[in-house]
Amino acid sequence: MDITEESDAEALWQDALDILAEEGKPESFLAMLRSCEPKSLEGGILRVETPMRLVLRKISQSTEEIDGALSKAAFEDIKLEAALGGHAAAPKPHVSTMTREEAESWVPKREEPAEPPRPSHVALQDDGWKEDEEAARRALERRRAKNPLVEDVGAGDSKLTFDRFVRGDENMIAYDSAVQVANGVNKSYGLLFIYGKSGLGKTHLLRAIQNYIAQNDPSRICVYKDASSFISDYVNASRSENKSAADELRQNYADIDVLIVDDVQGLIGKAGTINFFFDTFNTLRASGKWVVLAADRTPAELGMGKDGFDERVTSRIGGGFTASVQVPSYELRVRLIEKFCERALEDAEKDGLAGTMGKISPKMQRFMAEKAGNNIRLIEGFCQRCLLAEARAEAAGGELLESEVEDICHEVWPTSERRVSIEQVQKVVERNYDVAHGDLIGSKRNKSLMEARHVAIWLCRDLCDQTFADIGKKFGGRSHATVMHSLRVVDTAKKDDRVFNEKLMQIREEIVGGA
Repeated sequence: MDITEESDAEALWQDALDILAEEGKPESFLAMLRSCEPKSLEGGILRVETPMRLVLRKISQSTEEIDGALSKAAFEDIKLEAALGGHAAAPKPHVSTMTREEAESWVPKREEPAEPPRPSHVALQDDGWKEDEEAARRALERRRAKNPLVEDVGAGDSKLTFDRFVRGDENMIAYDSAVQVANGVNKSYGLLFIYGKSGLGKTHLLRAIQNYIAQNDPSRICVYKDASSFISDYVNASRSENKSAADELRQNYADIDVLIVDDVQGLIGKAGTINFFFDTFNTLRASGKWVVLAADRTPAELGMGKDGFDERVTSRIGGGFTASVQVPSYELRVRLIEKFCERALEDAEKDGLAGTMGKISPKMQRFMAEKAGNNIRLIEGFCQRCLLAEARAEAAGGELLESEVEDICHEVWPTSERRVSIEQVQKVVERNYDVAHGDLIGSKRNKSLMEARHVAIWLCRDLCDQTFADIGKKFGGRSHATVMHSLRVVDTAKKDDRVFNEKLMQIREEIVGGA
C-alpha cells in the first residue's frame, strides 16, 4: 500500500468516526473502533485491522451502521472489511489537553502479530475457530471459579460506566487512558496511575474499566480492590493456620489479567503489605498484564514522609502512564449538573416516581454551578436535593428560588468545605507575614518572604482545589516543580517545627473561617 492509499484510508476512517460520534454513538463503542488501524481503500472497500477478536465480533454486529457512516463520509457506497492483525493504533487522548512530551509518549510501539490476519467474515464462519473459542470459554470459567479474588460487579457499581462518565478538559486524559486499558491496547505501558483529590471521578473510571471488561471481554480476568481490602487479603493470608495460604494468595493475584487497586495511599505505613504489593506488581508486569492504580496524590508524593513508599516502589509506579483528574471548572460543573439532573429525572420516571422531582431551568442550573463545590459525588447529591425542592415549589404554584439553592449548598458543603480562592489565601498570608502582594508573587528570595510564599502555596494546594499549574500562574508564573518544592518544604517544616505548624494551622483556620 502506498502513502496516498494509506492517507485516504485514514482520512475516511476518521471522518466516519466523527459522523458516528455526531450520531451519539457511545464513547466506549467509538473507542473500540479507534483501536482499529485503517490499511487500505480500494474498490469501494475500506480494510482495517485489529488485534482483538472482541472488536471483530462488535464490528460484525454493527456493520450496517459503520458502512452507513463510511458511505456518508465518502459520498459513495463504501463497505468495511475487518481482519485480525498486528498492534492497532491506540485511541488517542485529546492532545490539546496534553503536554507535547505526553502526546509523543502515547504513540504505541509496533508488535509482531500473534497470528496471521484473518478477515472477520471468514473467522465468523470458521467452525474450527468456534470450537476453539468454546473450549477457551470453558477454560476461562474454570479459571475464574478457581480464583476467589474474582467477584461479580455489584448493582450500584455496575452503573459506573464510561457512558455515564461526564468528561471535560480536567479529566479527558485519564478517561482516554482508562478506555485504552479496557480495550486492551497500548500494552507498551501496562501501568496506568490516576491521581486526584477525593470525589473527582477516579473510582468511577476504575469501575468503568472493570464493567467494560466484564461485559465486553470476559476472556480477561479483571479484579478491583481498594487499599483496605488489599491489606485484608494480605493480613488474613499471613495469619492463616494454613501454611500455604500466602503462596495461594500470590498465585491468585498472579492469575489476573487486569488488577485495579484504588486509594493506593491507604497502603502507606503498611510495610508488609507494600512488599506484597510490590512483588505482585512486578509479577503481573513481567507477564504482560495490566495494573491500574489510583491515589489522592502523585507517585512522588506517595514517597514523602518517613512512612511513605520507598524509592523502588515510587519509581516503578512513576514509570507507567500517569494521568490526573482535576477539580471541575465552572463549565464542567454546568455539564455535570445538566447530566445529573437529566439522569435523576430518567431514573425517577423508570421507578414510577416522576412526580417527586421537578424540572430545573438551564438558568437555575448555571446558578447551581456557580454555588456548587468541587466534589463531584456531592454535586450529584446536591442536584437531587434541588430537584426535590423544585418539585415542592411547583406543587405550591411557584419555582425554586436562588436563596433555596444557596441554603441547600450550605448544607451540602459546610463552611470548612466551601471553595476558597487563591486570592483569599494570598491576602490572609500577606497580612500575617506583613508582606506586599507584589513581593509574595515576585522574585525576591529573602528568608521571611520565602517562608510566606511557601506557606501561601501550601495553603492554596490544601484549600483551593486548584491544579499545580493554576497555583503557579497566580504566583508569578511559577512552574509545577517550584510548586512541588514549596509543598515539600512546608510538609517537612510542619513535622519538625511545632511552633511553625501551630502558626500554619492558625492561618488556615483564619482563611476557612472567612470563606
